[in-house]
Amino acid sequence: MLFQPNPKHILETGLCFWQSRALLVAVQHGVFTHLAAGPLTGEQIRAAAGWHPRGVHDLLDGLVAMGFLEREGSGAEAHYANTSETAAFLDRGSPQYLGGVLEMAGSRLFRFWADLDEAMLTGKPQNEIKYSGKGVFDELYADPARLEQFMSAMEGLSRLGFEALARKFHFSRYRTLLDIGGGTALLSRCVAKEHPHLRCVSFDRPEVEPIAKRYIEADGLSGRVTTASGDFFRDPLPKADIVTMGMILHDWSLEKKIQLVRTARAALTDGGAFIAVEMIIDDERRKNIPGLMMSLHMLIEFGDAFDFTGADFARWSLDAGFRKTEVLHLVGPMSAAIAWP
Repeated sequence: MLFQPNPKHILETGLCFWQSRALLVAVQHGVFTHLAAGPLTGEQIRAAAGWHPRGVHDLLDGLVAMGFLEREGSGAEAHYANTSETAAFLDRGSPQYLGGVLEMAGSRLFRFWADLDEAMLTGKPQNEIKYSGKGVFDELYADPARLEQFMSAMEGLSRLGFEALARKFHFSRYRTLLDIGGGTALLSRCVAKEHPHLRCVSFDRPEVEPIAKRYIEADGLSGRVTTASGDFFRDPLPKADIVTMGMILHDWSLEKKIQLVRTARAALTDGGAFIAVEMIIDDERRKNIPGLMMSLHMLIEFGDAFDFTGADFARWSLDAGFRKTEVLHLVGPMSAAIAWP
């Protein structure tokens, strides 16, 4: 029997933005949060979301078909409910909420990715800089509301990886941790909860520090997690046994990546370790699809930034004076690249 090529995978991938956009719109309009108290009819969801009647059942039943909602009954009397996953991760009232990154994807990133073709032709970023001349961080830090949204998005994107790091890395021999580019201090908070003996410092720009302090206080960790602020390319950093960067290295060009690795080396005490948590791409660049797509996203955001392999990290670290490196898989596409002096 002759092999018959099947276009299913091609068509599903080429048109998967339909499904993506349906999920993003549902998150944006709080569908999963509205359902937190219990099942609702399509009309009740429509009223809560403020939608026109036309697309309601197509969208909700599409979410059922994709496995994001459950449904009892049919037609106008049908009741929709969260799945266990959407209840945990897409209800804004859940402590595990990771929808922040999806909210940002819907309101900001989706439109920039429409210009991937231009990015491939020019090698230039396709975000706000095209219209304002300002880089993404300059834009974000100038607008408190957008900065809050960005910080919430990073919480959702990073939480599972940081929690896995806190469980999987052997922190028992260390006493202090410095997280460079700490944002809401999520990495410090995750590690401090798991390892009460550690004292953690979250370092980021001054605009971020009040946000981090609020998150730290809400977690009841003010005694063990503190903040420091400045520019990690220019300002001196506190010394620590462990230096971490969570989703930071990929934001920068090769030259600045190398500078940051050297900065981490200089901040370490004797016998310490440097840990970079990222969607580390496999060395053969065949398996980690999210990591490869994240690297394309770095093109869209920054132009010369990119994600990297464990072999890349090892080369930069050894050149910076580290003695050995390792990649520790954490969860999903997330891994920790570790370097020891």
